[in-house]
Amino acid sequence: MRSLPVLLMFGLVGHLLPIEAATEKVVAKKMGSRFEITAVHPDAAVARAAIEAAYAEIDRLEAMISSWRDDSETTRINRAAGRHPVAVSPELFGLIRRASKISALTDGVFDISFAGAGQLWDFKAADPKLPDPKDLAGKLALVDYRRIALDAPNRTVFLEKPGMRLGFGAIGKGFAANRAVHVLKERGISSGVVNAGGDLVAFGQREDGSPWSVAIADPQKRDSVFAWLNIREQAVVTSGDYERFVTIDGKRYSHILNPKTGFPANDLRSVTIICPDGEVADALATAVFIMGRGAGLDLVNRLKGVEAILVTAEGELRYSDQIQTQLDF
Repeated sequence: MRSLPVLLMFGLVGHLLPIEAATEKVVAKKMGSRFEITAVHPDAAVARAAIEAAYAEIDRLEAMISSWRDDSETTRINRAAGRHPVAVSPELFGLIRRASKISALTDGVFDISFAGAGQLWDFKAADPKLPDPKDLAGKLALVDYRRIALDAPNRTVFLEKPGMRLGFGAIGKGFAANRAVHVLKERGISSGVVNAGGDLVAFGQREDGSPWSVAIADPQKRDSVFAWLNIREQAVVTSGDYERFVTIDGKRYSHILNPKTGFPANDLRSVTIICPDGEVADALATAVFIMGRGAGLDLVNRLKGVEAILVTAEGELRYSDQIQTQLDF
């Protein structure tokens, strides 16, 4: 789902902090994407150790939620679909429960049980094909977040239909970014940024005391910036149709699929969500993209503390009601 239109920019403006601070940054390949973790601390060794611990946490979470690993908890849940519940870790149980709440909020437009149907599309194929209609209909019949049974006292997850599959591609990086920030703070880091493959969570401020600045790239001109965000204690996540797509019989199909139809959404080019939580921003960026400019903005405007920037298929900009307070054109 993820694109990379948000760019973290370090400037030298603002008031100096009362103590000397240094910025440490480490880039790594995680979850199939480019991750970048930044920590601000007077002691560079402390900052580097905190970043190392944050990456270790991301590795632990990836081993838990990956549906491609034979030994992951998610794979165990999928294998037991229609047969029996599976006991899981507190972190995974909480993630699935929160994802189900977002599914209810979006009337199923966001649904982690879409994984099986999504696999019918191959966006890396040299000669891509549309999914077979019968295969797609069969997989869509298994998509229903309401059939994910959660037993809190026993901390088990049960997929009620044989063949159901969970996948966390639309929320996993936001989940990892949140946890990485938590680890950084536990290690004494009061300012930093976790950029998890485009899911960006910032806290505190830059070493000069100014806010973190995030550039929002133009989806039609990737080297151009159409807006800046100055943020503290915020997440910024963008979903776009220009990072992964295929062309079949002259028609362009993006990788952001509607779980109700199994086909790509096409009303928008990109959606940027700004809110205090990386996991929520990740899920909402996908949901709003699929819902489109009308229903998507209506949803955002009903949610406290959530703002959005939309680029329509025609290239027009649309904004949520209160976003202007954070934008710098």
